Amino acid sequence: MRILFDNNIPRGLRRLLCDHEVSISADLGWEELANGTLLALAEQTGFDVLLTADQGVRYEQNLTSRQIAIVVLGSNLWSVLKARGSEIAAKVAVARPGSCEFLDFPEAHKRRLR
Repeated sequence: MRILFDNNIPRGLRRLLCDHEVSISADLGWEELANGTLLALAEQTGFDVLLTADQGVRYEQNLTSRQIAIVVLGSNLWSVLKARGSEIAAKVAVARPGSCEFLDFPEAHKRRLR
């Protein structure tokens, strides 16, 4: 599966998704693209999944006719994500074109409140 990391995803997460081909949007020169443009370009270039921590994308984009899936992470804190790598990999594995999967990480909310 080809996965595109949005700018807000820590690069270290790539190691936890080693069964997939992972690209970073900034490495492709796509760091300034708006969500709709990023999705369209990712789709056109054959990505299967956009992995992002931008929780607003779930409400901004109509995915009905999209050929790409979105997996939204409830945090982009590396300390939280590396502990939940298997859950993230499982969500990516079930993501289907036109779907938006969300993973909440309640422990990340607690860390922000401290």
